[in-house]
Amino acid sequence: MPTLNEIAIVTNGRLFGSKNFLVNSINIPSKATKEELCVVFEKKFLEFIFKTDSEAFLISEDLIKHISIPIDKNFIAVKNSRDSLVNLAKIFLFDKKSEFIKLSEGSTFNLSEIGVNSFISSSSRLGNNCTIGSNVLIEANVLIGDSCSIGNNVVIHQGTKIGNNVYIGSGSIIASEGFGNIRVNEKWEHLPHFGNVDIHQDVRIGANCCIDRGTIGDTIIFEGVVIDNLVHIAHNVEIGEYSAIAAKTGIAGSSLIGKRNMIGGMVGIIDHIKTADDVIISATSTVNKDLKEPGTYTGIMPISKHAMWKRIALWITKLDKIAKFLNLKKI
Repeated sequence: MPTLNEIAIVTNGRLFGSKNFLVNSINIPSKATKEELCVVFEKKFLEFIFKTDSEAFLISEDLIKHISIPIDKNFIAVKNSRDSLVNLAKIFLFDKKSEFIKLSEGSTFNLSEIGVNSFISSSSRLGNNCTIGSNVLIEANVLIGDSCSIGNNVVIHQGTKIGNNVYIGSGSIIASEGFGNIRVNEKWEHLPHFGNVDIHQDVRIGANCCIDRGTIGDTIIFEGVVIDNLVHIAHNVEIGEYSAIAAKTGIAGSSLIGKRNMIGGMVGIIDHIKTADDVIISATSTVNKDLKEPGTYTGIMPISKHAMWKRIALWITKLDKIAKFLNLKKI
């Protein structure tokens, strides 16, 4: 495990606190544990400094001036958040050059069925009575529970956790790096993703789905979730227990979907959205605000120039008030 002093050197940061404090990984402010480095690059996360169990923080220089540094906490202040994350990848990301075992030759695995030409990293573990299709690749440090079924041509990237009785359809990609990019001098630069994917028990994932690993912190699919074919779940999304998601739905980064949600086909959910428990979203809807109460929601409007769309949307939301004002009968 690296020390804070080693991290400060790699990130070109200023260290406040113990040079020898050991860090085992990094995490988001709301979930960081005692020995994890808590990353604070946004003002809204400052409050967690006094609530989290973490004792070590990577914080931007423009934010550290807003707090009084607690004497029992350790801080590394960095000028460039993007560069610091890129440099942290040198310490914390898994080495993909792992030794792979051909599953058909791996005597230590108690598998019910094995397809041809499938491989698993020597550092990964499979539970009992799993079924593995053909051309499957399972990278380093993956943990898969009992009675799981992995379809043909599935890739499960490093660090993924999968519970018992999980089905993953053919062609799905679990824990690939998501759309984490930042624009620098008119060019896009990709940010490393330090998080993983955590799939709980009794989850069913259809064919050709993409579930991205978290940027910092994990993407989580909770117990009993069912996901149709061709669904994209972006980094740091959490899908609540027993929710169902129909085909061609896309859920953008850091959205939190409540329990028992039912999401229709071709729904688009923008980033950082939160939905309540027991929400139903009609097919082809666009969700661009939090859904705070249970119920059925529909958000469909013909495409138009954005300025026109905003004017139309404004008037639609006021139609009921206009009708009342004009003493018109409800339709």
